[in-house]
Amino acid sequence: MQQSPFMEAAQAAADAAEKVIRHYYETGVDVETKPDDTPVTRADVESEQAIHAVIRERFPEHGFYGEETGQSDMDSDYVWLIDPIDGTKSFVRRYPFFSTQIALMHRGELVLGLSNGIQFGERAWAEKGQGAFLNGDPISVAKTTDLARASLSTGNLKSMAQNADAWKALGGITAEVNRTRGYGDFYHYHLLARGSIDLIVESDVNILDIAALAVIVREAGGVFTNLSGGELDLNTSSVLAAGTPELHRTALQRLGWAG
Repeated sequence: MQQSPFMEAAQAAADAAEKVIRHYYETGVDVETKPDDTPVTRADVESEQAIHAVIRERFPEHGFYGEETGQSDMDSDYVWLIDPIDGTKSFVRRYPFFSTQIALMHRGELVLGLSNGIQFGERAWAEKGQGAFLNGDPISVAKTTDLARASLSTGNLKSMAQNADAWKALGGITAEVNRTRGYGDFYHYHLLARGSIDLIVESDVNILDIAALAVIVREAGGVFTNLSGGELDLNTSSVLAAGTPELHRTALQRLGWAG
């Protein structure tokens, strides 16, 4: 399938970032701490700069929201959302659960996503109305509709653990599903999109972490909202994602999340 100019730019930007990231993953890199107590490295900054250069060359009028370089031209019709190394803590400890996340938002709607799990050799991408792909092959979600047959993966849950009712509700779901895992970060969304798991719950994320993954899961046939069932926006901080509307609806009702 011929790719749009937007997807061609995303692929080229991911290639450019991957070269930087692989270099520092192999040679090592010093770690600094940002004001929010999260780590950052030269690999984060330089890979985001590489992405920015590719996109700006092709679409100089587009907005850009990067994890490391911040926001610019956010009033543009098109805004790119970038996390060059989602999972920096994993990256610096040689733990392979990190990825490059590239998404495109058009007038507030997410329309393109690319997720590059470099150490896994997995690159997933999707564009609205064009389906989802993993390493070039079409992918789709599983058709599981009930909790008893579902596989659940959970990610960051700190704020949910601090909410007694929500934590109890999650415990009830955990007891009912077929199996539970905690794959985390980009990887369980890849698994969901390709039909290997069925349900994901996370209560502590950033839109840059999951914007691209939302497009991929949706184009694979899944449902992707926040934990309240609402649409994603720049302030999104939680995820409820499922392969089928039935499973999503059941989990949404059972969790009763209002955070």
